Amino acid sequence: MKTKIIFIGLIIFSIFFSCKKIDKLVTFFVDDQSEILIESSIPFSLPIEIPTPEITTNSEEEFKNNGTKTNLVKDVYLSELKLSIVKPKNKTFSFLKTIHIYIRTNDSDEIELAYQNNISSDSKTINLITKDSRLDKYIKSYSYKLRTEVTTKETLTQDISIIVNMRFKVTAHPY
Repeated sequence: MKTKIIFIGLIIFSIFFSCKKIDKLVTFFVDDQSEILIESSIPFSLPIEIPTPEITTNSEEEFKNNGTKTNLVKDVYLSELKLSIVKPKNKTFSFLKTIHIYIRTNDSDEIELAYQNNISSDSKTINLITKDSRLDKYIKSYSYKLRTEVTTKETLTQDISIIVNMRFKVTAHPY
């Protein structure tokens, strides 16, 4: 009887750890980056769209490096979107009231990626609240475009350059 209990315990232990190992094989992260320039000429207290350059993905290479292919990717979600002010050096996010960032491709509708309302930060970096949307078609595409909408709470005297760091969690079947 004692050996049966030990044997069953070993089987449960093996299954638990092998599932964790398989999960690591099929889940990985893809990082992308863009830049936003908020010009000093924008009016405060009004929502303004900030143009961002198109982002070319290197998804196929990322998928290949992680032992999968584009057609085997089943789920992509944004796990983190972090903003960091790079210029001017002494500026913090205290000027910003709200920010909403959207994503689209030529073949896909625009959806909201992340946002932050009522910002009260004296930091040079902030994390936005990410939406729980599947982003497979955006990350699998050759490129995508971000649209940023901001509302400031003060008049800006100089342009502000912000780096947008995005981290996508990808779940895929291995080769």
